[in-house]
Amino acid sequence: MTSETSPSDDRVNGAGSSAEAAVPLHVAFVMDGNGRWATRQGLPRLAGHRAGIAHVERVVGMLKHRGVRYMTLYMFSTENWKRSKEEVDGIFELLADWLTHTGPRLRDSGVSLRHLGRRQPLPAALLAALDRACADCGADDGFVLAMAVNYGGRAEIVDAVKAVLPRAEQGLQVDEAAISNALYTAGMPDPDLLVRPGGEVRLSNFMLWQAAYAELYFSPVLWPDFGEDEIDRALHAYAQRQRRFGGL
Repeated sequence: MTSETSPSDDRVNGAGSSAEAAVPLHVAFVMDGNGRWATRQGLPRLAGHRAGIAHVERVVGMLKHRGVRYMTLYMFSTENWKRSKEEVDGIFELLADWLTHTGPRLRDSGVSLRHLGRRQPLPAALLAALDRACADCGADDGFVLAMAVNYGGRAEIVDAVKAVLPRAEQGLQVDEAAISNALYTAGMPDPDLLVRPGGEVRLSNFMLWQAAYAELYFSPVLWPDFGEDEIDRALHAYAQRQRRFGGL
């Protein structure tokens, strides 16, 4: 029987070679397990966040080498504000420092950076670092690293609905395309593969709209240890699946 297709998923649905079809265009990660990684090492939790952030550049390199074009990383959720002020402030300082020192190197290697999430109430220093890292990246014709910081899937949908309300008030059509174009990810393809390291088996309010037809992969390996072997296991699992997009 034939299956439904996604208009944004040409590579999976036959455009290009079979090798291309086996590689997801967009991989999204829940960056999970940093705190537990540190605890197992006998280190403070912030050391785990430092290791997790430092690991991002390595994963970008692995995915680029394998032909992936987009990577979205769930770095700080709207729910993470419930953590201790010391931990939250430490995460923001680590992020700002990483963006300042690693952002230029990523951009020089052809990586465009993009922020997904609400700007407020992020601290001014982090916002400035995000703006510098994401500015003047040009067209998304290389590799795109989208950083979900102060991000929540429900908040994103609420913000999108607010953005399209004027269309409805003017009698214009509000459809799925209108909502998609109002999301933080507007202009990006939906994720083909959503990966969650760390042993938890849930989405945790991540890309609720965009992941409607994403393939899901869960791993017990903590994010700082999610190396080439785990990347290849996730990509291999994706390549073995037959995507139906709601078809039988």
